[in-house]
Amino acid sequence: ALVSWVASRRFVDLERKQGGGFWASLGWSLLSVLLALLALIVTLPLWLVPPVALVLPPLIWGWLTYRVLTFDVLAVHASREERLTITRENRLTLLTMGVLTGLMGAAPSLVWASGALFAAAFVVLVPLAVWLYMVVFAFSSLWFAHFGLSALAALRRAQGVVVLEAASDEVVEVDKALGPPA
Repeated sequence: ALVSWVASRRFVDLERKQGGGFWASLGWSLLSVLLALLALIVTLPLWLVPPVALVLPPLIWGWLTYRVLTFDVLAVHASREERLTITRENRLTLLTMGVLTGLMGAAPSLVWASGALFAAAFVVLVPLAVWLYMVVFAFSSLWFAHFGLSALAALRRAQGVVVLEAASDEVVEVDKALGPPA
């Protein structure tokens, strides 16, 4: 829903090439989750080393976030070849975004780690933690949507395809009233 919202607001004329459907997205997500779980299990002994325990889980969750959100953002608008090109050319940036959102996703876990305080403030902390998870998820989705669709628009412009980006709602309305660009 957030990708469609970003596309309708900022990338009005971005053609939808349907490079991945629901089943492809589900398969990709399941494969990615299984690989992330395998990585978590294999690296579990390393979590006993204090600095590694702070770095490894966000890296794994960041990798998972990068794989799932990149695929889902580009599934409707990009062809398979475009999706693979964008992923290959922007792998480090996308992974960095995934790790940063993975670190932000770990923030609500601090609520659960509050120990005895958690039992006393259960009624307040549970809604707070759920709200934090939702905010991080929405932010992550929007960040990947803006980045992925911008990269797709740039790729198409480099290939000679005209892609208009709307700066605001007023521009979108004016563009619709004028009709398609000549």
